[in-house]
Amino acid sequence: MASTLFDKVWDAHVVTTMEGGATLLYIDRHLVHEVTSPQAFDGLREQGRKVRRPDLTFATVDHNVPTDGRPIDESTLSGQQIAALARNCEKFGVPLFGYHHPRQGIVHVIGPQLGLTLPGLTMVCGDSHTSTHGAYGALAFGIGTTEVEHVLATQTLISPKKPKSLGIQVTGSLREGVTAKDIILAIIRKLGAAGATGHVAEYFGPAIEALPMSGRMTICNMSIEMGARAGLIRPDATTLEYIADGDRPYAPKGAAFAELEARCAELKTDDPSAYDRLETLDASGLEPQVTWGTTPAMTVDIGQPIPEPANASETRALGYMGLKPGVDLREVAVDTVFIGSCTNSRIEDLRQAAAIAKGRKVAAGVRAMVVPGSEAVKALAEAEGLADVFREAGFEWHHAGCSMCLGMNGDILRPKQRSASTSNRPYEGRQGPGSRTHLVSPATAAATAIAGRFADPREYVA
Repeated sequence: MASTLFDKVWDAHVVTTMEGGATLLYIDRHLVHEVTSPQAFDGLREQGRKVRRPDLTFATVDHNVPTDGRPIDESTLSGQQIAALARNCEKFGVPLFGYHHPRQGIVHVIGPQLGLTLPGLTMVCGDSHTSTHGAYGALAFGIGTTEVEHVLATQTLISPKKPKSLGIQVTGSLREGVTAKDIILAIIRKLGAAGATGHVAEYFGPAIEALPMSGRMTICNMSIEMGARAGLIRPDATTLEYIADGDRPYAPKGAAFAELEARCAELKTDDPSAYDRLETLDASGLEPQVTWGTTPAMTVDIGQPIPEPANASETRALGYMGLKPGVDLREVAVDTVFIGSCTNSRIEDLRQAAAIAKGRKVAAGVRAMVVPGSEAVKALAEAEGLADVFREAGFEWHHAGCSMCLGMNGDILRPKQRSASTSNRPYEGRQGPGSRTHLVSPATAAATAIAGRFADPREYVA
């Protein structure tokens, strides 16, 4: 019987099937940050429990860190959570990449960067965008605080029901100026914000195979935005080349890498007929995408007018966003441009944006900011001269962190301010109370910063 990549990784990690049909899964990697872990560690402390596998548990600070480099203020909730993580990691023997540590960064950026994310593993984190790690053929779930405590104590996770499998075939090839962010926004636009609920999505096809790992991570990152439990991409030569990079301290080397390479040959879906459901998207004619509403499904091509609302939710979204049907977003001015987040803050994303920003200036009245996904990405971008390109163009250059993806750390919009953001959620209030967020690719974000309004990046390609 044909199996999917999801089936193979799931089946290899089943500890037992519990009464009532729930599954107990073994977890290979547990990633921890400061927001969803304090109560979990408190629960261990109250019960006198230890962390079952501190060697498979890795912590960093990201959501709450001040990306302007100022000291941590422990009088604030954000500062208290950062300090609590440091105390808990010391108490329970968990490795921590703390504030200003050279390996600190957004949890879903540093996992692959350090070689912690590998094909065939199960991975969890108290963050919905854990699906990012599926780009490597890992089965990666976001979990809640109670589940964080359970994994800390047992190195297992209870799944009430095995998700179904959804194959998403992306055919064709991308044109210049169109990116992985545009692919995933187009998929969510087609399937809807709940279109993959109850499924694990696997992306495949020539357009996916042609993407670098950074692009694959962007796609898997946003799987959760259409309701999927996780996203997966089959590991291939591109995956192994990334892992084999000599600067990944936790990645397997020598004979261990050869074993991983052999396992990867089996980590694939046997036949598309094995999926419970199959969807397709032709990327050949894809245009740069921009969201107009309050979910990623409310998306249009950069030159396409905002549609008439199809339901009450879309009517409400238009009101919240201060927009009307028929408007061309290229005529809409922005207050802020944010390039960063676990979706689009890797070195490749910064290179895309810098290529457009080089030799140009940010429009008057626009705040434009670049926030690298990790301190390592920041250092590499500075070594390559990208930071100088951004600064000379008028962009702010920040330390690593989640920053303006969510309004938790000081990097926020004021009410009714409008942003072009490379993050993953345009929800009401996501970037601050009353904020108006439009999702775009790094290339589109950079072009928008220069134009002062939403702009087609293809007009800025030399």
